[in-house]
Amino acid sequence: QVQLVESGGGLVQPGGSLRLSCVASRSIFDFDTMGWYRQAPGKQRELVANVPRGGGRNYADSVKGRFTISRDNAKNTVYLQMNNLKPEDTALYYCNVVWRFSEYWGQGTQVTVSS
Repeated sequence: QVQLVESGGGLVQPGGSLRLSCVASRSIFDFDTMGWYRQAPGKQRELVANVPRGGGRNYADSVKGRFTISRDNAKNTVYLQMNNLKPEDTALYYCNVVWRFSEYWGQGTQVTVSS
């Protein structure tokens, strides 16, 4: 079992920045992937970014060049640095882990981009 706790969401003006954090309850070194998804009201949950164990980064086209995902194995944490935020980035952001053929989710952290 893996528990995930997200933090860092909030209200920010367009063009602003936020950094989301997701702390796992166990070592993340062996996780197949760690990443972030988001779900806006009335829309399906979508992948924002993930980082596979083997390296590399995957990003949704809508966030490329603005968001950066990183992981700190020593802290069992994955981060999502979000810059130049837009109103369309408003959503509930979920941390996601895939490990040993199972998928785990955090409880979500709300990001609202509004003036």
